[in-house]
Amino acid sequence: MNKQSSNPSAISNGLRYLDDRGWSELIDSRWTLDVREELERSGLGLTEDEIVEVCNVAIVPEPDWDTKDRLNFTDWPTQQDQINTSIKYNGFSEYTLQLIDNYINDIQNGSANFSRYTIPEHAGLCKAGSALIGASIVASYARGSLEASRDAERGQDGPSNWEIDELQEKLIEQWAKAARLWVENSDEILSDVLGPMIAQGAEAKVYYREGDTSVAKERASIYSTTQKALEAITLHNYLFPETAMHVIGFTRDSDGLFRIILTQPYVRCLRLATKEEIDELVFAKGFRDNWSGQGVNYISDRIALEDMHPANVFIDHTSTQPICIDCIVKFVK
Repeated sequence: MNKQSSNPSAISNGLRYLDDRGWSELIDSRWTLDVREELERSGLGLTEDEIVEVCNVAIVPEPDWDTKDRLNFTDWPTQQDQINTSIKYNGFSEYTLQLIDNYINDIQNGSANFSRYTIPEHAGLCKAGSALIGASIVASYARGSLEASRDAERGQDGPSNWEIDELQEKLIEQWAKAARLWVENSDEILSDVLGPMIAQGAEAKVYYREGDTSVAKERASIYSTTQKALEAITLHNYLFPETAMHVIGFTRDSDGLFRIILTQPYVRCLRLATKEEIDELVFAKGFRDNWSGQGVNYISDRIALEDMHPANVFIDHTSTQPICIDCIVKFVK
């Protein structure tokens, strides 16, 4: 990335100038040099570094082959780069929200990938819905900004998990409120709209109305960072698509605990699964017993499955097959 400007307000002025002239609608079809010339003629008095920063945010370039030959394509700003810069200088403005929405749409239609996930895992990400994808984008910015600030402080250790988690929660809450995905008084609203609370534990509050095909949950994070909690939903959907979780919003409970609001198919339980049935389910997906946790933890080369005890794995009344409702799932590294 290019050298950062020391004048954030100049970046905002440059972005507003382009927006006022309709450039936001042409974000994928104009070439960088055109935008640079427009900014140089703007009369805003932008420095060269400031113009570069505005271009990094304002353009998702698709250079011609001659340009690709002249430039190191790996240095080209990605959509995440542009979003990161816009959050830094503009917060969750309408422009930033549009950049995030564009990236979400590209991920969902298969024209862009989200780093970290394989192509099959992307199916789990898309099943989780646009709210989870957006939160993942914001969480990625939060972690990256903390790591960058520590890199700038020579001799400092990297950020701790609690620092990452605190900033991710804070920024996701800001984004969710701007994107109208934040729910106040969620307990009352979920009860009214989706049915009474039928279960409550340390991990989730569950709401269900008799006859509905899905339940709603306020899910608390039991992971070291919010980003890992979001990854867990994606990985659950990838591994167990029959009980895929779909994120619809975010909230804080009466204790101030950050919670993810989601829906999940209702499973009519015939009985709890046995250890042998759970083994068969996860072994078929490439896992092996890691011989810890009394036989409820499993591992593959890439993913760890934990807490796979019978209360989390039911025998479905209709299919008579074991079906995972919930578990702890995370990347091995």
